[in-house]
Amino acid sequence: VLPQLQRLVDADEVMAVAFLDSVKLQFDLHDLMLVHATRASALQAAWPDSIYRFQRRSAFRVRTPERRAPTARLHHPAIPDMSLALRIVDISIGGCALALPMDVPPLQPGSALAGIEIVLDAATAFTATLHLHHVSSIQPGEGGSRLGCSWVQLGPAAERLLQRYIDQTQKRRRLLSPGTP
Repeated sequence: VLPQLQRLVDADEVMAVAFLDSVKLQFDLHDLMLVHATRASALQAAWPDSIYRFQRRSAFRVRTPERRAPTARLHHPAIPDMSLALRIVDISIGGCALALPMDVPPLQPGSALAGIEIVLDAATAFTATLHLHHVSSIQPGEGGSRLGCSWVQLGPAAERLLQRYIDQTQKRRRLLSPGTP
């Protein structure tokens, strides 16, 4: 048995955490026991007294369709002459994630990106300011970055357009997903 696993079993307090989409589940483990079989071992515990559920985001996010993906049109903050049309990877009433191609100079977290034209579909567009919170790798080996952004004082008209787009995207996903109630 690995020493780390035995320390886990012997610990006074052990907590389990699991993620289901945008929901975090957390619970204490009691009566933890290491059960051995011929070829494997498993941890066993008593059923938890309570399970805590946390919404990971303050707003529901939808992944945008690959085809006809919404875009954010802006000028690079460090190179004003460089126009960008970035694919919106996912979107919520609280913010969005943008795909920054590998050949574009990086953007700095903490930046305010003003005057961005958000084009959700042929009939839905608005102008907004985004606050860039973090930059992460899209997928190792593929290049490019994912920009995690939040809306800055989104106006009521833009908020209504955005909510309608999110609702319609959710409905389309449910209709296209087999076995969805």
